[in-house]
Amino acid sequence: MRLTRFLPALFAAVVTLAAAQAPTPAPTPAATAVAVPIPPAPVPTGAKSWLLMDYQTGQILAGENYDERREPASITKVMTSYVAAAEMKAGKIKPDDLVTISERAWREGGAGTEGSFSGFELNSQVKMSDLEKGMSIQSGNDASIAIAEHVAGSEESFAALMNSYAQRLGMKNSHFVNSHGLSAPDHYSTAHDLALLGRAMIRDFPETYAYNSIKEYTVGTITQHNRNGLLWREGSGVDGIKTGHTDNAGFCLLASAKRDDQRFVSIVMGIDSKTQSEGFRLRETGNLNLLEWGFRFYESHTPYAAGAKLATHKVWKGVAPQVDLGVSDALTISVPRGRYAELKSTMEVPKSLVAPIAKGQAIGKVRVTLDGKVLAERPLVALAAVPEAGFFGRIWDEFWMWWES
Repeated sequence: MRLTRFLPALFAAVVTLAAAQAPTPAPTPAATAVAVPIPPAPVPTGAKSWLLMDYQTGQILAGENYDERREPASITKVMTSYVAAAEMKAGKIKPDDLVTISERAWREGGAGTEGSFSGFELNSQVKMSDLEKGMSIQSGNDASIAIAEHVAGSEESFAALMNSYAQRLGMKNSHFVNSHGLSAPDHYSTAHDLALLGRAMIRDFPETYAYNSIKEYTVGTITQHNRNGLLWREGSGVDGIKTGHTDNAGFCLLASAKRDDQRFVSIVMGIDSKTQSEGFRLRETGNLNLLEWGFRFYESHTPYAAGAKLATHKVWKGVAPQVDLGVSDALTISVPRGRYAELKSTMEVPKSLVAPIAKGQAIGKVRVTLDGKVLAERPLVALAAVPEAGFFGRIWDEFWMWWES
């Protein structure tokens, strides 16, 4: 249950540099939920790296070895999907573009290789949107290569795009050399980076992300099921994201689940197993247990709504004497159940603010903490513009600024 309307009473709003004023507190709720003891997160059996992340904030709630570099196997295709969606949004390619299945895509990504394939025929022309589905649902390497060639002319050029986008997303320990994830020198990522990528995919391209929830797809006469078995778990809320497996990478799974207003991203990597069935079971169970732990012991709240006034700041040399400050986007966080009342908020603003001020201009920061740990930080922005005053108004304020200094 959200307690947004009670936030000012629950938060100790501290404004550093003293120029801003906190909003008037609302009535305190009659009762506060009891804090729930949180046991250690369930460690995925056999995983060399794992992580559970809150989708809204990117908070890492639990994990081990999540910044260690590992082969991502077919989870690589999430990066391929992200790049293709970004290039499509930029107008460089279109969903109904016809893409020719080259000999390289057919031979390196098709039947007879180590990896999975969709079964697109050599030299056939396939819609870009169908290739995306073949890659996301069937994990088709042939589809991945065809997409890469269509977007960038060659897979090598596409890999350079992948690395460029990875840097923009803050994936500091990733490097890609192909679009599909088969083992190759210098092709690596981390559980942390891949969780960031999954979060970005959901946030930035929800329509493309939705392909990952489709349970089966047919190419020609061949129908294949999505390899993410969690999609069939009733009530799990899982709607993606991507499985992976090679001999070197082991069994991997990047997953995400949404229930009501909560969403988490989980990942397990590097599970060694002698049998495919056991590998599938371990990666699915590992992710599901992490997601269940997150939903059971954490709750989501939106302490600050988009556009709500959080502080008022004096403005010099403006047509208005002050400006209201808030956040441009709603600030939602996950906190241990029952500990919402213990959150603390601090605001940092400059000592003096001089017009002109543009609407949406970043003025300072608001920071939400629990037990001294930062859970979320957002820019404080001007909720309205404050144009510069006329000549005499500026001169008058100039005098008082000098006087107060």
